[in-house]
Amino acid sequence: MRIKLVVEYDGTDFFGFQRQPGKRTVDRVLEEAISQVTGEEVRVTGSGRTDAGVHALGQVVAFDTQAAIPPDRYGPAINTFLPSDIRIVSSEEAAPDFHPRYQARWKTYRYLVYRTTAGYTLYRRHAYQYTGRLDLNLIKEGIRYTAGTHDFRGFMAAGSAVQDTVRTVCEFTAEEKTPWLKFEITGDGFLYKMVRNLVGTLLEIGRGAMSFEQLEEVMRTGNRTLAGPTAPARGLYLVNVDY
Repeated sequence: MRIKLVVEYDGTDFFGFQRQPGKRTVDRVLEEAISQVTGEEVRVTGSGRTDAGVHALGQVVAFDTQAAIPPDRYGPAINTFLPSDIRIVSSEEAAPDFHPRYQARWKTYRYLVYRTTAGYTLYRRHAYQYTGRLDLNLIKEGIRYTAGTHDFRGFMAAGSAVQDTVRTVCEFTAEEKTPWLKFEITGDGFLYKMVRNLVGTLLEIGRGAMSFEQLEEVMRTGNRTLAGPTAPARGLYLVNVDY
């Protein structure tokens, strides 16, 4: 039987989702807890490989098991063996050929920027603090350039072996409500560090350090060196995956 889990985690103390020798990763912690429940050696597959420090509210994971446990009871059972920075939100039976990554239609990410100095101590692990001047209208106009289907290789970090860099962004918003600036983006897939690179570039536009013409050039040429810096991992959340 294949089980689908929806998982939330604080990524601060994880070295990302994917297993790395000698590192504490999301998949490894999940596999160890699931094995405690099923008595089997299992391997999990996730909808995406979130980087070190990146959080999730709706990561989707699947694994196969022969254990005779009702599908909806896997969540509570696994949570018994999980540390406090990761939790199963829900569990259900999935089709035998269900694949969390390859069958995903849309993914939604959120990026949080904390805009003041007071109170940041409480959010320092979960948001990027930027207190400088920002023009929200410039940011929103910059977002308009990225909507739709484009080659986003100019916003892909080095180290990826992906050949097809065309992606579709169907929704991208920025909203400010003191002390928060919240970005939310939905697309059919994202390149390595693409969301963080887009946010870093839009913050440059918002503070007047980068023009729309420069943004257009990044989109046209795919030259990563022309884009803004990579926003820190701590502000990024995988919010939802649609199938």
